[in-house]
Amino acid sequence: MRVLLILPILVLGCHRPEGIRVESASSEKQITHQPVGHLLTNSAVWSPDGRWIVYDIRSDPAGSNFDGDRIERVNVETGVIETLYQARNEAKVGVVTCCPVDDRVVFIHGPELPTADWSYNAFHRQGVIVRTSRPSILISLDARDAMPPFTPGALRGGSHVHTFDARGEWVAFTYEDHILAGTKVSGTFVPDRNQRSIGVSVPVGPVKVPKTHPRSHDGSHFSVLVTRTANAPRPGSDEISKAYEDAWIATPTGRSLAFLGDVVSAAGQTVTEVFRLDLPDDVRVSGDGPLEGTTTRRPAPPLGTKQHRLTFTTTRAHPGVQGPRHWPRSFGDRIAFLMKDDSGLVQLWTIGTNGGEPVQLSHHPWSIASAFTWNPNGSGIAHVMDGSVFITDARTGEGRRLTSKAAPGCEPRPEACVYSPDGSKIAYVKPVNTDGRVFSQIFVVEVNGR
Repeated sequence: MRVLLILPILVLGCHRPEGIRVESASSEKQITHQPVGHLLTNSAVWSPDGRWIVYDIRSDPAGSNFDGDRIERVNVETGVIETLYQARNEAKVGVVTCCPVDDRVVFIHGPELPTADWSYNAFHRQGVIVRTSRPSILISLDARDAMPPFTPGALRGGSHVHTFDARGEWVAFTYEDHILAGTKVSGTFVPDRNQRSIGVSVPVGPVKVPKTHPRSHDGSHFSVLVTRTANAPRPGSDEISKAYEDAWIATPTGRSLAFLGDVVSAAGQTVTEVFRLDLPDDVRVSGDGPLEGTTTRRPAPPLGTKQHRLTFTTTRAHPGVQGPRHWPRSFGDRIAFLMKDDSGLVQLWTIGTNGGEPVQLSHHPWSIASAFTWNPNGSGIAHVMDGSVFITDARTGEGRRLTSKAAPGCEPRPEACVYSPDGSKIAYVKPVNTDGRVFSQIFVVEVNGR
């Protein structure tokens, strides 16, 4: 469907902002039409052949209510919808991503038959895999051992936002710990706190655990935590209280992740910075603590894991990573992230995978308003801004508006703006009013002159 683009500069009666290029027409297409809310994960929502988009169903636009019970995919050309997994026994599922090399998808699975002491939350969930060729056949990704003595390779809590690496082998995730979530300070002894961390699941399993707890289960992969957090980070240090929003970095020397970590500045302010994590080839070898943790200590990273702070922004006028929730994403030797410029607008910045000074890529007259992804060829970065889907040129920082500026309340959602594998399309979500009810629907826009 070809839609004539009404230029916002005509409506506002002002000059076109410098560095913004406006398309003459938009090839925006609504893909879903069901009277339910659709939610896209922030990346990897396209099948490897670019024909399907995977998503989950939730009642609220932001997905804050984790209440969906099925994983679906929609054919981009025909609009045909297929159910990949239907949850049972009151379980909830969501946050689905695709493997880049085959037909596997991975997503969160909440507890079946939830109880008052084991209902869905950050430390009561797990990663699961299904194949689109064999829908509804569930494979447990990460094992859980909820009772000491704990099992190496098994988690003790919940995993979230699972993504395959470029080879479709390792899976990264964020994590919170069931054991430490309920731990209390006793006397002068301070146990480790439950803090959001990052882990990986590696296909060297399976991992079997004793069934000494009704919520323990086996897993197909060997899972470990790979970040190191501190109960109370020292002001001015590189210690962090939280590790989150991880994304794979393609490096020639091995597997690495970019992620966000919360430090404490010398003045005592919590600031979010960009970090890099280098992973060892063998995650089964313990380092300075047991991989499985103890009843009072967090699971320790494997031997050879290296955690590096890349940004040092605590003295800026607007310190730290800021803006909508997003994941620092890399192409080549650059990691992109969002941070405010000196005027307070959220812009795209980049930093080298080995560190250095952050470079402001964009100088847009509006704040960037969503998570973002790189074109697979590295030419641009897709995101939402000023009520439209935009591409920021990765070389010049010029902005290119792809869709008409939406009316207030009808803008593309901030959670996802995801390039297809060949870079020809971008998927996102917009609210659509149908018979007086508003549902989040999946849209796709074509990228002309990629």
